[in-house]
Amino acid sequence: MGLELYLDLLSQPCRTVYIFAKKNRIPFELCTVDLLKGGVTQPSQQCPCFSTAILIYLSQKYQTEDHWYPAELQARARVHEYLGWHADFIQGTFGVMLWTKVLAPLIGTQVPEEKVRRNRTALEEALDKLNARFLGNKPFLTGQQVTLADIMVLEEMMQPIALGLDLYEGRQQLASWHRRVETFLGAELCEEAHGPIMTILEQMACKTIPIPPPEAHPPMLKRLARIP
Repeated sequence: MGLELYLDLLSQPCRTVYIFAKKNRIPFELCTVDLLKGGVTQPSQQCPCFSTAILIYLSQKYQTEDHWYPAELQARARVHEYLGWHADFIQGTFGVMLWTKVLAPLIGTQVPEEKVRRNRTALEEALDKLNARFLGNKPFLTGQQVTLADIMVLEEMMQPIALGLDLYEGRQQLASWHRRVETFLGAELCEEAHGPIMTILEQMACKTIPIPPPEAHPPMLKRLARIP
C-alpha cells in the first residue's frame, strides 16, 4: 500500500507535512479530513502532533536532499536544537489565535481576555527570541539552506498572519527570511497549501465554516482549557 496522508490544511502540522511531501515529489494519496467536523488525521484518532517525527521519517525513507535534515552531525545538531526550542516556545503558542478568534466562538464559548493578552505577549517574545537566537544574520534558521526547521516555523506563523496579525512590524530580518522560504518553496505550492487558512476570516464572515458536531465539543473545550 502506498503512502497515505490524512490531512486538514487548516492545521499547521498538516501543512508542514503536505508542503514537505509535495516539494520533494514524494508520491502520496491525500486523504482530506475536516477536523471541525470531527474528522481525524490518522486512523489512530490523533492529529499529527508528532509532525517532526513524520518529517524526519519521510526525509530518510525517500532520501530527500540533504539540506532538509543534514547528515553532517553539527548541522543536524543545529536543526535538533531548534526543534527542541520549537516544541517549548512556538508549538502551542502561535496557533492559539485561531482557537480564540474562530474555533471557540463556533462552539459558543469565549477565551478569557487575560489569556488572550498573555498569549500575545508570549508570541511577541518568541518572535524576538527566534530572531536573536536562531536567525540572526543567516539566510535561514540554522544556516545557509532551508531545513525542516524553516518550514515548521513558517507554518506556525501562518496561523496569526491569516488572522490579521502583523508579525513582522519592526522585524525586517524575519520578514526577509519569510520571503526567502516562500521563494524557495514556490508561490504555487504556498498558495495551494495556505489557501484554507488564508481565507479563514472570509469563511467566518460568510458563515461557511462547518459547526463542529456535539461529540467534538469536549476535546475542543479541553484544548481551550490548556491555553495558559
